[in-house]
Amino acid sequence: MRYKKNRKIAMATAGFMICLALEPLTVSATEDNVLQFAGVTSLLETSLTTEEYIEAAQQAQGAAWGYTNIGVANVESGNLNVRQEPSTESKMVGKMPKNAVCEIVETLDGWAHITSGEVEGYVSLDYLLTGPDAKLKAEELVHTVVVVNTDGLNVREQANTESAVLTQVPQGEELEYAETLDGWVKVYIDDEEAYVSSDYVTVTEKLDTAITMTELLYGAGVSDVRVELVEYAKQFLGNAYVWGGTSLTKGADCSGFVLSVFKKFGVSLPHHSGSQANSGTKISAGDLQPGDLVFYGNSRGTIIHVAIYIGGGQVIHASSRKTGIKISNYKYRTPVKYVRILQD
Repeated sequence: MRYKKNRKIAMATAGFMICLALEPLTVSATEDNVLQFAGVTSLLETSLTTEEYIEAAQQAQGAAWGYTNIGVANVESGNLNVRQEPSTESKMVGKMPKNAVCEIVETLDGWAHITSGEVEGYVSLDYLLTGPDAKLKAEELVHTVVVVNTDGLNVREQANTESAVLTQVPQGEELEYAETLDGWVKVYIDDEEAYVSSDYVTVTEKLDTAITMTELLYGAGVSDVRVELVEYAKQFLGNAYVWGGTSLTKGADCSGFVLSVFKKFGVSLPHHSGSQANSGTKISAGDLQPGDLVFYGNSRGTIIHVAIYIGGGQVIHASSRKTGIKISNYKYRTPVKYVRILQD
């Protein structure tokens, strides 16, 4: 008797079932009903605990997407905090948005020591999928991105070198993938369709990882209201983008997100990025402080997008329907104006 499953194999014994995310694998049963696979002596012919079965199954699969012991952030809303030490009192060094993945280095006392993107630290195991569950979930989450391989790459309105340049993006930036054309790749940048030369990008599959983030501290050179505004805005990371929306929980567009964050602090702003750019005081990039606004334009110089500077060279913004509210390098596309709203 022979069975063949593509990616999921159910192995049942001793009253429990383990579901594994595997590459195609042939499983056979002997006359004694002992399961064997890939020509290896059966895992089930000896008495093992559930944990030992899971560990053996993980080793059987090997690395997936570059991870050997993958974990997936399992939060209903908000983000999974990454701490410097395994304690809720420890400094926060990053955040794992819902469904972001990590490599689990070790586990101890309810915490996992993880690496994820550029972040290393500790997360609570209560909010982390591990083992076969994590591998199955990761298989659902893998998606295609476009990685920029040169600095100052032109992003054009159409797929030809005569087309207007919408903006420029730095090396290492990831763009949303749409489709591959003859010599060009169609992408999305802040929900706008655009095109980049295939000579200067790599199209690849990836899983989302943690975001590098340092908590702003009171009394560290930034006013209390700026600290409070930035920390308040970061609470909504990962929430939905909705065109014309102003809800921080149900969906907002870029200017609606900014409007609603500042409203919490008694500041009234118009619901339009171009109008917001004419509020407050124009400043230079060198003067940026957390809570200031960064604006981005199109090929004609018209302001079409706004983000809140959160310090450390990063902004938070409602980017697109696919990504929702996210954190980016403030030069993820070319900024055209910086404005100070908080006059503290």
